Amino acid sequence: MQSVATEGRAVRQDNRPLKRLIVASSVGNALEWFDFAAYGFFAVTLSKLFFPAHDETVSLLLTFGTFGLSYIFRPLGALVLGRYADRHGRKAGLLASLWLTTLGTLICALIPTYASIGLGAPIGLMLARVLISFSTGGEFGSGTALMIEQKSTRKSFLGSWQFSSQGMATVLASFAGLALSSQLSTDQIEAWGWRVPFAFGLLVAPVGLYIRRHIDDTLQPSAAKHAAPIRDLLVSHKGRVLLAAGIMAVSTAASYLMILFMPTYAVKQLHLPASTGFAATVLTGAILMVLTPFMGHLADKYGRSRMMTVSALLTLLTIYPCFRWLLAAPSLSVLMSIMMLAGVLKAIYFGPLAAVLSSLFPASLRSTGLGFSYNIGVMVFGGFTPWLVTAMIGWTHDPVSPSIYLMGCAVLSLVCIGIYHRFIVKHI
Repeated sequence: MQSVATEGRAVRQDNRPLKRLIVASSVGNALEWFDFAAYGFFAVTLSKLFFPAHDETVSLLLTFGTFGLSYIFRPLGALVLGRYADRHGRKAGLLASLWLTTLGTLICALIPTYASIGLGAPIGLMLARVLISFSTGGEFGSGTALMIEQKSTRKSFLGSWQFSSQGMATVLASFAGLALSSQLSTDQIEAWGWRVPFAFGLLVAPVGLYIRRHIDDTLQPSAAKHAAPIRDLLVSHKGRVLLAAGIMAVSTAASYLMILFMPTYAVKQLHLPASTGFAATVLTGAILMVLTPFMGHLADKYGRSRMMTVSALLTLLTIYPCFRWLLAAPSLSVLMSIMMLAGVLKAIYFGPLAAVLSSLFPASLRSTGLGFSYNIGVMVFGGFTPWLVTAMIGWTHDPVSPSIYLMGCAVLSLVCIGIYHRFIVKHI
């Protein structure tokens, strides 16, 4: 009995560092996604306060355009902070990234509006978004490398927590948007309510910094001697960078269309209360938070490529009918049903995604390769998605047109998954 009890305590002691690593690698990702979600959820309000124009669509396009332009700096941040993490350790890269994110979020929470400082307001907001995007560029690569490099065969399960944390952040941001939109008047939201989510996000930073200071690194001394991870990546591994970005296409476009853009779509196109869109995204975020690690567990048992193919194929086949259904019967129940399906399909894809991307790059430049390819995918298929679908609706006058964009991304990802399974998996 004593030996069994001792063994049980040993297991618990061994698991504690792993749990701490999961929290440490996820907390920064959660803060950054919370910030992105808050910006997207309050895009209509921000368009009035920072980008006033004679046409509401123009104001909204400027708001989403600022959001999209800042994403150009994500690959740059991935290269700079990824190189730093590949030479000085995953822990050092994670700390630097979180400090920069905290500063950018602080600016968003405090910056005066256009009515107070004129052009300084949109310029300052743009600078804050650039800073956050730059820091986010290094977050995913360092955090994912930290988890994947643990001595465990459960690579998909460990990597899945990066995306589970995005679901948690979506839930928190959606609850904040739902509470504010239902409890405050429009004037109160425009006066100060929109700042509350950014201020709340800042509360996570001290906790994250404390946890990250007390974790063990995974970078081996031999890997840390890599002198030029950026040059090696861009010269010898550019094909894998493009492949990883293509694999990212459907999941990234779905995240920014079905989660970030949906509250705006519900108000502008469906003429539903803002609280309806927030309620639907709470459901999707909760599904992602709970279901993604389970899907990572299944991917470790049954195969990563197989699960991702199923998810992308179902997305391709269902997204257009879902949008048609939503427009024919715009209601909370229909929206919730569609968002539930979107959450399940995204969780299936997210479960193995981090492990798949990690397997494309050697340890000596894993943070750089992961971060750069991930953020190329996010920049191309994510950052400009709200702007692009807003423009598509304006050009075509067809509210279903965003579904066509997501279908195209699904086809691209299916092709890239096939290439990965055919040519990469056998060499891992």
